[in-house]
Amino acid sequence: MFTQLLAQKTLSSFDEFHSFWSESVVEAFKKRIESNEPKDDQEKEEFGFGIEFNSPLQFGRKKNDTEDDDDAFARTLQSQFDREAAPTNANSGASPPAFDRDWLLRKCEEHLAAFADAGALSPLALCTQIFTTLRDPQGDDEIQSVLLDSLGYGNMDFVAELLLHRKDIITNIVANSQSDPNASSKPSGSSKQPFRPQYGAQVTVMSESEKQELKRQRKDAKKRAKMTEGESTVAESANLLGFDVEQLKRAREEQLLAGASSTGISNPTFTSAPVVKYPHVYQAADTNSISAYATKSALPIGSTREEYQEYEEITIPVAKVAPKPYKGYKSLNRVQSIVFPVAFETNENMLVCAPYWCRIEGHGFIMKNEFKIVYVAPMKALAAEVVAKFSKRLGGSEAEGGLGLTVKELTGDMQLTKAEIAATQMIVTTPEKWDVVTRKGTGDTELSQKVRLLIIDEVHLLHEDRGSVIESIVARTQRQVETSQSMIRIVGLSATLPNYVDRNPYQGLFYFDSGFRPVPLEQHFIGAKGRAGSASSKANMDRVCYEKLIDLVREGHQVMVFVHSRKDTVKTAMMLRDEALAENLSGLFDASHDPNYANAVKEMSKTRNKELKELFGSGFGIHHAGMLRSDRNMWGVNLPAYAVLIKGTQLYDSQKGSFIDLSILDVLQIFGRAGRPQYEDRGVGYIITSHDKLSHYVSAMTMQHPIESKFASHLTDNLNAEISLGTVTTVDEAIKWLSYSYLFVRMRKNPFHYGLDWKVLEDDPNLGKRCGELITMAAKQLHKAQMIVFDEAATIEVFNEMMRPIMTEADVLSMLSMATEFENIKLREEEVIELKLMLKNSCHCDVKGGTDTPYGKTNILLQSYISRANINDFALVSDCAYVAQNAARILRALFEICLSRNWGPTASVIISLCKSVDRRMWPFEHPLSQFDLPFDIIEKLNRSNMGIEELRFMDLKEIGGVVRHMKMGGTVAKCVEQFPALYLETEIAPITQSVIRITLQITPDFYWNDRVHGSVEPFWIWAALETQKLVFTIPIPRTNSTADELPPQIYVRALSDKWIGSETVEAVSFKHLILPAMKRSPHTDLLNLQPLPVSALGDPVLEEICLKRFDYFNPVQTQIFHTLYRTTNNALVGAPTGSGKTVAAELALWAAFRDFPKSKVVYIAPLKALVRERVQDWKSRLTQQMGRKLVELTGDVTPDLRTIQGADIIITTPEKWDGISRNWQTRKYVTDVSLVIIDEIHLLGGDRGPILEVIVSRMNYISAQTKKKIRIVGLSTALANATDLGDWLHIQNEGLFNFRHSVRPVPLEVYIDGFAGKHYCPRMQSMNKPTYSAILTHSPTKPVIVFVSSRRQTRLTAQDLIALCGLEDNPKRFLHMPEHDLETLVENVKDQSLKLSLQFGIGLHHAGLIEPDRKLSEELFVNGKIQILIATSTLAWGVNYPAHLVVVKGTEFYDAKTKGYVDFPITDVLQMMGRAGRPQFDDSGVARILVQDSKKNFYKKFLHEPFPVESSLHNCIHDHMNAEIVGGTIKSKQDAIDYLTWTYFYRRLQMNPTYYGVVDTTPDGINLFLSNLIETTFTDLSNAFCIEIDQGFYVKPTVYGKIASYYYLSYKTVGLVMRRLTKDYKPVGDVEKGERPDGDFAHMLRILSDVPEFNELPVRHNEDKMNQTLEESLPVPVLIYWKPGMELFGGVPENLGFEDPHVKAFLLLQAHLTRVKTLPCSDYNTDTTSVLDQSIRVMQAMVDIAADKGILGTTLGVINMMQAVKQARWPSDSPLLSLPHLTEENVEALRSHKTKPVTGLFDLCKMGDMDVVRLFSTLPGVRANHAQEIAAVVANLPVMNVVISVESSMNKNGVWVVDCGKEYELKVSITRNRVPSNARNNAKEYRIHSPKFPKAQVEGWFVVLGKEDSDELLALKRIAGGSSGSGGSASDLRCSMKFRVAMDPGPMELEVYVNSDGYLGLDQKVTVRLLASIKG
Repeated sequence: MFTQLLAQKTLSSFDEFHSFWSESVVEAFKKRIESNEPKDDQEKEEFGFGIEFNSPLQFGRKKNDTEDDDDAFARTLQSQFDREAAPTNANSGASPPAFDRDWLLRKCEEHLAAFADAGALSPLALCTQIFTTLRDPQGDDEIQSVLLDSLGYGNMDFVAELLLHRKDIITNIVANSQSDPNASSKPSGSSKQPFRPQYGAQVTVMSESEKQELKRQRKDAKKRAKMTEGESTVAESANLLGFDVEQLKRAREEQLLAGASSTGISNPTFTSAPVVKYPHVYQAADTNSISAYATKSALPIGSTREEYQEYEEITIPVAKVAPKPYKGYKSLNRVQSIVFPVAFETNENMLVCAPYWCRIEGHGFIMKNEFKIVYVAPMKALAAEVVAKFSKRLGGSEAEGGLGLTVKELTGDMQLTKAEIAATQMIVTTPEKWDVVTRKGTGDTELSQKVRLLIIDEVHLLHEDRGSVIESIVARTQRQVETSQSMIRIVGLSATLPNYVDRNPYQGLFYFDSGFRPVPLEQHFIGAKGRAGSASSKANMDRVCYEKLIDLVREGHQVMVFVHSRKDTVKTAMMLRDEALAENLSGLFDASHDPNYANAVKEMSKTRNKELKELFGSGFGIHHAGMLRSDRNMWGVNLPAYAVLIKGTQLYDSQKGSFIDLSILDVLQIFGRAGRPQYEDRGVGYIITSHDKLSHYVSAMTMQHPIESKFASHLTDNLNAEISLGTVTTVDEAIKWLSYSYLFVRMRKNPFHYGLDWKVLEDDPNLGKRCGELITMAAKQLHKAQMIVFDEAATIEVFNEMMRPIMTEADVLSMLSMATEFENIKLREEEVIELKLMLKNSCHCDVKGGTDTPYGKTNILLQSYISRANINDFALVSDCAYVAQNAARILRALFEICLSRNWGPTASVIISLCKSVDRRMWPFEHPLSQFDLPFDIIEKLNRSNMGIEELRFMDLKEIGGVVRHMKMGGTVAKCVEQFPALYLETEIAPITQSVIRITLQITPDFYWNDRVHGSVEPFWIWAALETQKLVFTIPIPRTNSTADELPPQIYVRALSDKWIGSETVEAVSFKHLILPAMKRSPHTDLLNLQPLPVSALGDPVLEEICLKRFDYFNPVQTQIFHTLYRTTNNALVGAPTGSGKTVAAELALWAAFRDFPKSKVVYIAPLKALVRERVQDWKSRLTQQMGRKLVELTGDVTPDLRTIQGADIIITTPEKWDGISRNWQTRKYVTDVSLVIIDEIHLLGGDRGPILEVIVSRMNYISAQTKKKIRIVGLSTALANATDLGDWLHIQNEGLFNFRHSVRPVPLEVYIDGFAGKHYCPRMQSMNKPTYSAILTHSPTKPVIVFVSSRRQTRLTAQDLIALCGLEDNPKRFLHMPEHDLETLVENVKDQSLKLSLQFGIGLHHAGLIEPDRKLSEELFVNGKIQILIATSTLAWGVNYPAHLVVVKGTEFYDAKTKGYVDFPITDVLQMMGRAGRPQFDDSGVARILVQDSKKNFYKKFLHEPFPVESSLHNCIHDHMNAEIVGGTIKSKQDAIDYLTWTYFYRRLQMNPTYYGVVDTTPDGINLFLSNLIETTFTDLSNAFCIEIDQGFYVKPTVYGKIASYYYLSYKTVGLVMRRLTKDYKPVGDVEKGERPDGDFAHMLRILSDVPEFNELPVRHNEDKMNQTLEESLPVPVLIYWKPGMELFGGVPENLGFEDPHVKAFLLLQAHLTRVKTLPCSDYNTDTTSVLDQSIRVMQAMVDIAADKGILGTTLGVINMMQAVKQARWPSDSPLLSLPHLTEENVEALRSHKTKPVTGLFDLCKMGDMDVVRLFSTLPGVRANHAQEIAAVVANLPVMNVVISVESSMNKNGVWVVDCGKEYELKVSITRNRVPSNARNNAKEYRIHSPKFPKAQVEGWFVVLGKEDSDELLALKRIAGGSSGSGGSASDLRCSMKFRVAMDPGPMELEVYVNSDGYLGLDQKVTVRLLASIKG
């Protein structure tokens, strides 16, 4: 028979039935259905209604003879089936199916194969389930529903067949079964033997098998007795089917487990969800409750329901308790024991779901991490509790059982300094606080980057509004793990959750049900009768709460009552107290008998909360988040009680404006407080709600609804945070970020809850479209709100509407009080009176809204907080604390907004209010109120009206009189001295007509006190303990009130960030401001000319050179061709980078060689890298073809004189050519120059500009003196004042070309992006993601150059780009070569960062790389093997690399001189941009400039309209004047002024006089200015011993001036060396007196380190700490001990800090001498090279100065220092250590050698080569090849024979006879014992063996003549090795020195020292004996 549903489906599907049923069957079926339809006049009945159906248990009875119509119809239908199938069956020989067990089992197998998924029920289980259903006595309708639920709608034929043959199936299976179908229905006792009378002794004889059978039957009987009714029925069916009952039971358990873990949303075509078995899901107790998706549920067994007049109560008894702790675990509880292996032995992320009091937070103590652990607690109060707990467990020393870790709280209440954070290993914080910390992409990210473990407690709070914060934290952390490739473990701790499987994979998931509570919980649900919210309902709640409380207290239990508002805590406590008093039961609450009661009374006396004090006396306490921290701490947080009572379940939601139900997880949280494990064996929880909510809480607590996400409602704010952080820049990235959220997980699990249906999920399984819609909506909201970093969108909307450029304090406070953060502040009637008093007494600003509005209340509370008002109502106290805490944060955000909008007046008001909130005082109060002074003193100061400035000029008595307390005068005076103040000095210099530069000299004008000021005192101009220089540019303000539209003055204001009243205002007068005369050069228009072919050169050789690259000159080259190639005029070519200026230089070069074939051409490039590029380029293309010689002349390459003289082209740097041309009179190759090409001449305005000025002026002077034309060609970018440069270069109009920046052969797109953040490093980090995005957008496959400011930034940028590549499908997308080919190249790379980055297609390029590494990086990039090159800015001026995209990542660099970050010159930025789209490589280019947001507009305006080029010669004129005086160009002050008129400085002085400090612009005024400049310069040079001034007008150089000019040193260096190189140098110290073995060597090294040449040595960020660490590994400390009276060689040096470049130089020199293997960072290697490079010329100058001063010992000491530096050994080290591979042990072994003891190098030099090899081969650790290498070095050591003779003197027995007072010439001949091996007279073989010195050094000798006894030096000569000196061969060196004999006759001795300038231990001393006599 069929039910109604099946019939309806059948009627609607006749078309389908026709396909497999005949017409007759269909018609019969249709008629049968229609016959059951009621007539019109009859009452319609449901199909199948009233049909009798016999129970399957009665099928064994005798049937009636008659059958009903249904049975007849079924038989008729069956017979019709049989007839239709007869032909087929006949053919196959099959019989009609027998509806027995085998048929049913086969059908089940077919169904599972066709319709079920993997993991469904087994065929046996399904067969048993179906048979049990068919046997059920219910009707067919019910049976049909059950079968459809089990089998699904996909196989309705099977359901129909089962229903049609239900009787046959049951009958056949029962008939064939060996089991009695009625046996199991009998009572359990029926299985026993029938009762028999006993007659005497009865003996029963049984066999062993019978005994076993009887035993088995008894067991079965016991099992059946224990079975539930359902289990018995299933077992019965299994027996009838012949299946194993145990197998059936297991199948049923699997089915129930699958149902319990199901989410309740399943595909109806499936039979059931697959059963998933999780390894760590423990369900100890069966509470008989079903999941929220079940159709039925029942209360746990033993539950009771009781009705009372006032309420109804449902009681659920304690649950079944889980087993005891597992075997083998003794110290951990059950939950901890299970969790331990995964928690402690793996790094898996974890989710631990356990009931309260399982101590899940204990897992933290097993996490010992080297870095940071962050524990996120849900509440501030709980954070304090956790800190105390973990401090106890982890904080002790290891000896005490702790781990020695520091645990601290970081919340809104407890802030930590950077130092405290650095010293803390575990930080306990709240979700909101950690969210703020990790949001700071432009702040201090060090903390978040060091986190290695993140523990989130109460993770089930995801269902609340705060859950979005937790989601945001987890998503951000997971993104950080992926991008940084670092390991951050996430551990979630939670109460028992229903949908725990949504959180974690298999291994990290731990689930424990309520049975694991160490204290079982008894639950009471009470529904108070009466209408919800009515007075009667509330009264009933109060009454039942009191009754239950009294019952519990009578039994001696502690009780916690939970309510849902702060105010209700007091109301409920007072109600309970009053009820107890009314019934005379108050004594039950008396706690005075407790031994700790006295201490509690003492603590309570300290509180200001009146209600708390009052209630405490009655035995009650209150606790809520609004209480003061001190009051909360008296109670604690994680406090248990025997019982908890929840009074009411309605709480107010301020956002919805209505009451909402208490969430189930909150109930679980509260119930978790019930039961104290150490005191009771159970806990009791009561929930008192309204009667209509009773069933809701009962069902919810027993069924547990799943936790859903609240992230969507806060998506806008969280998306804003990620955008600000830089992790999200596109919609795709935002969608990916959203996929990390719990919202994404739940949308896929339960789409209906989030407004989606299954169709959406089927079409888009990853929900990309839905996520995109959410992101787009949020982004539109942010765009509309003009979002500012870190603030809520709604709040910003309010501020956008109300904020104005000028606001008062009242306006700001009114605006602030309307922020959405204060929406929760509600107005209560009982507070109005006190609020009015506060408004009257404590508010100094108008309050908009008064006391009648929430925002008015907020305003009053904030002003009262500032005024330190006493507030009585404790609710107001908590509200006030909340307002103050949030106001400080929001005010800071408002301040940043005002700064970004340039709203100075409003910014000043807001920063003042910021400080008022922080200090809790008003700006009009006396500033000294911020010190800890007595209240009466502060009151007197307020009344005195004496400001800080007046008090500064008073003495102690006067101050004492002001405060009327003479003893306090000194204290107040000290406070005045310590009050922060600044002294400002300003200088102004106009740059253009619209821009002015202001230079501030900032000097702190107060005494520093660490206790008062901390470690730093921030101003909005930062101040340190020294004068600082701050330079910035601003637009010139304009006004209509003056004729010239200039205001009379502007103000510079310095505001303290912390101190009220600390403000300095400096007026900058415009009275003498003269704006520059802008003779702006007109740009040269690019003419539309026919491109010139290379044949225009008219020289086949030159044409062939050009044809290899191009056939025609480009438009720019065509236009300048005639001037450069056909004329000899000076020329200036200003054109963008990439426009072909190199060809312009070549045209001028070819013209010079054409017109002056024997002349020389000098090409000056600003950087060594550019010089190298030009040398390589021209050597490969020009020199060989032209038959010319080229020489490179830089600091790295210094060829000999013969090579320079023979060269035709000299390519050099400005400094090198300046040094060479200074002595032009004696250097013919300088006067032979006919052309000077100056590349990048626009650098004239930079630091090296003065050198270029001097070179041009000198070449013009040389040309004038020699009467030879010297052509000057300048190459530059487009210039703002090209005319001025042209005038200076004597260029007529025909030689001046100044093309626009747009004149590029390749079009260039420029994008400028601004980035927020005051701090450099975080801002650079925030630029990495946009850099990566720019590469993917503009140049996904083409070459990219990323310019950064430092070597460190190249590494950091590469690391971040690699991390971002790791998120892509192809992480090596930038590598365009086979990896195995790259591996062979990378093997030899020394730099580890480069080695890593190259594997991802990213190269590095900076000066810190060794040459092979740099070359490899260059070649791979140029050849397209790697796509990205990250380089420092120097590359912009260097090699011409191809790039489609250039990213300038930051426009600042660290300047060691100013100890801060300064901007790149605009020209540098343009040069970097010019590397994009090079014409020979690309057809288009893109430049992306990433700048600080405050500079974005500046770069937009001036990037293509740069500032005029100004001169900086006046800032460093001393050294150039000295050089010209030494060269003879300047001989008087008039000559100096005449010399200045040749300079560019003189041109610009007249054009922009104010810039250079000129007040009087008349010719006389300018003449006076120049005269004063010369006077000052000459005076300084004279004081530095460089020049002598004769008659106040004439000048002549001194020896020391010549030394400074010759060695290219600063005049200040000569002055310093002159003062500090003194007598009495000790080469050897007295160790017994505590002196160093090398005597005064360390002091000599300190003199070398202190020279001004090291002023430019960079000390980068944090390198002061590195220097301090480095010092610990070096022998000489930086701090030199000295006390008055002590005499130190070199005087007392200034003890400088570790941030000083001279200290760094001192440390690097020590590290070099000590041969420190690993320096703090790779930059130090490059810095060491720079120091060593400069140190040689400084030491040579020191030798000359000491020699000129005639100090023998000091001169020898400097020579000894030079030897030590070249050999990288201390003078006290054995010279033998200079040999390769030798150690101290080897040296000691040589000294004590039995046959051939060796003490020095001379001993080895006396031995043969093979003897040396054999000797060293015997030493331990010296291999044979090492011994041969040592022998080769020894063979090349310069051992010299010294022969001395005295001219015009006779030698008698070794004594030279001389005459007194006569001058003699001493001749010294130095002959090398052995010529160097391999080749004779080859200069390369005369190199010194100095492997640690960066540059090759050639042998040189100092020959010193002196008198050792008087420490007098008579003469000094320097002989260079490898040259013939005064005559002879390269191995025979000679020199002569003159000396005068003393007037006293008698014997005397002179010493001749022959000292190497590069070897230790090879010095020789020869004594010259003289006999002086008076000539008769």
